[in-house]
Amino acid sequence: MKYLRRLSGVLVVFLLFFTLPVSAVVAEGADEPPVISAEAAALIDVASGRILYEKNGDKKMRIASLTKTMTAIVAIEEGHLQDVVEIPQEAVGVEGSSIYLRKGEHLTLEELLYGLMLRSGNDAATAIAIHVGGSVPGFVHMMNEKAALIGMTHTQFMNPHGLDDSNMHYSTAVDMVKLSAYALKNPVFRQIVATKVKNIAWEGQSWERRLQNKNKLLQLFKGADGVKTGYTKLAKRCLASSATRDGRQLAAITLNAPDDWDDSMKLLDWGFHTFQPVKVVSKGETIDPDVPIASEDENLQLVTLNEFFYPLRNTETSQITSRVQLFQPRLEEAMAGTHVGFLQIFLGKQLIGRIPLSVREAAPTLKSEAMREGEDSFWSLLWRIAAGGVLHA
Repeated sequence: MKYLRRLSGVLVVFLLFFTLPVSAVVAEGADEPPVISAEAAALIDVASGRILYEKNGDKKMRIASLTKTMTAIVAIEEGHLQDVVEIPQEAVGVEGSSIYLRKGEHLTLEELLYGLMLRSGNDAATAIAIHVGGSVPGFVHMMNEKAALIGMTHTQFMNPHGLDDSNMHYSTAVDMVKLSAYALKNPVFRQIVATKVKNIAWEGQSWERRLQNKNKLLQLFKGADGVKTGYTKLAKRCLASSATRDGRQLAAITLNAPDDWDDSMKLLDWGFHTFQPVKVVSKGETIDPDVPIASEDENLQLVTLNEFFYPLRNTETSQITSRVQLFQPRLEEAMAGTHVGFLQIFLGKQLIGRIPLSVREAAPTLKSEAMREGEDSFWSLLWRIAAGGVLHA
């Protein structure tokens, strides 16, 4: 297929031009993933959703306060940030991390979310759950529904804070990194988890609560912008982290990781150096479908409606292939502007993208203009004959 040959050439040129300077500064052997302490871990490219690395990625494990990522995104999507929440008795004195809520105190949902994500307040998690879900069990049902929608197939939530709950509250590194990527696409969530210090109301006091983010990566790591720390005696040290460099955002999960800060920095650095975003398809690119588009009009083309980027290693570009998938096997009746199918993009045998295809009219060629002028002359002559004009010419 002409398109594939052209695509391969474009990818080779792109990578030679853009990745050589990066490769030059990466140490020999840096393409191999780092050795980390975590029992389970995963790394994801946020924009594409590609899992770049996993270690025991589908092993069901305790996740401690990483649970609060789900609590936050459900509350942001289903609640109203400026709602005033009256703290119920159930949210007072919850064990573990706390922002020291008192019964009857009033805070906005947004303030509680900062208390949840910066200081890991288990009391804030409970207050949020009751306000948004009507009850803790009602909110947990919403959490599990959201998990199913995101594609977290090895996850079950039993509470909104992550305190150890027998063996029924669990997830995996891959599921949790999918959740991080999903949540980081929400601008409110993104702003909250990137905040280093936040003051919120403290009713009855002459000062405000000063919340300092527990996530040390925000100070330690270049480009760090999230996400959540976690610890219980059974789950051990857990960390959801993210960073953005040159417009690219990666997210990592480490579970039961004695050296969680170091693990996360190694994984994020490795991901930025090893994978580069490659423009696989341009918007408006002409595709050869190998089928007739319109037998009566040869001046139509099949074109892509969107561009498509994907993070690739240098060695993976030769594995990119594509296939046209049309809604109908033949396109004789296609009209310009019609959505007629997809361009499927594969990395090896894995489908990594589907780009919508449309039909458009091509720019006129000299040949087509001449044919059109000839047709106009023919019909003009016929009309003049019918009207008697030729005889008087």
